[in-house]
Amino acid sequence: MSTRTAISGAALFDGQRLHENAALLMRDAHIEAILPAGEIPRGAEHVPLEGGLIAPGLVDLQVNGGGGVLLNSDPSADTIRRIADAHARCGTTALLPTLITDTPEITRAAIAAAEAALAEGVPGIIGLHLEGPHISRARKGAHAAELIRPMEEADCRLLEEAAARLPSLLVTVAPESVRPEQVARLARAGAIVSIGHSGCSHAAALALAESGASCVTHLFNAMSQLAGRAPGLVGAALGHGGLWAGLIADGFHVAPEAIRIALRAKAGPGRIFLVSDAMATIGTDLREFTLNGRRILRAGGRLTLEDGTLAGADIDLFAAVRFMEREVGIPRAQALRMASLYPARLLGREGRIGRLAPGARADCIWLDGAGRLGGVWQEGRRIR
Repeated sequence: MSTRTAISGAALFDGQRLHENAALLMRDAHIEAILPAGEIPRGAEHVPLEGGLIAPGLVDLQVNGGGGVLLNSDPSADTIRRIADAHARCGTTALLPTLITDTPEITRAAIAAAEAALAEGVPGIIGLHLEGPHISRARKGAHAAELIRPMEEADCRLLEEAAARLPSLLVTVAPESVRPEQVARLARAGAIVSIGHSGCSHAAALALAESGASCVTHLFNAMSQLAGRAPGLVGAALGHGGLWAGLIADGFHVAPEAIRIALRAKAGPGRIFLVSDAMATIGTDLREFTLNGRRILRAGGRLTLEDGTLAGADIDLFAAVRFMEREVGIPRAQALRMASLYPARLLGREGRIGRLAPGARADCIWLDGAGRLGGVWQEGRRIR
């Protein structure tokens, strides 16, 4: 039996513009209409809110873990479900579970786990992000150096096949470990190729962009920086309009001043979008955990290896939105777009997620009058 639900009583931001005195009408798992608040159909369940803002559910393209688990530690559909559940309660209604550099066996298991989660209909799962192992050892960050390796023919075929089966496959690679012709093959297969964990030259980054790379992973972090005579990967990310760029907005990975400069400098149509780079801690009181046999410590909002190297982030995507609004000083609408519309657009899925529009998935969040997360609906069902 079909279920209709109407939410009203708050301003409604559809991802592009603001609607006042409007209601969001959902039928089952999809949005049916945005209509005047006084025209809610009879028979629809009415959810009245007390002010605030209704906005699209958030879309996170880099999620290593949550709910006490990491994809690397147990690449299974159950792990993916636990990660998705933890982030959904924080407003992220669509995400790419992310595997960082690991063995070929774990990589294959992660691909199979994502396929199984999708087949089981795990809410919120929209594909997979493979961050490595084809990156630079010199810019490894928290990745295990001994697992980093060049892309071979078997690796390229595996990723081509995965891209054909998964609705979205994001692959982070570096020019140090892949060739432009391999990037072209992956892009033709439907993968979204992102450049990251690289000390490459500006020219090398542009060569991958011209071959089909369309994104840069966690801007400013684990990459060659912008210098006067060596623009590096940061310069390519900001200056090439065909490149999108993920950004970790937690106050530790990138300074607010650098974020403001990057937003002003970014050439379009590619945009800067928010990612959490979240680890197992989200939704838990964990103080430490292990990654590839190494201790990750949690203190003061930061996650680090024992030597102090940042190891992912202890933040959810809604907290990143709040950081952008409060600390960086951008308008709320722009911060919300960076966490919903823009990542959906990079994936080519704007009509399904990241927006509130007829036919899109019924994923939305409610910010109360103080800007706090007051409610979350995923596929038409209230989960918070």
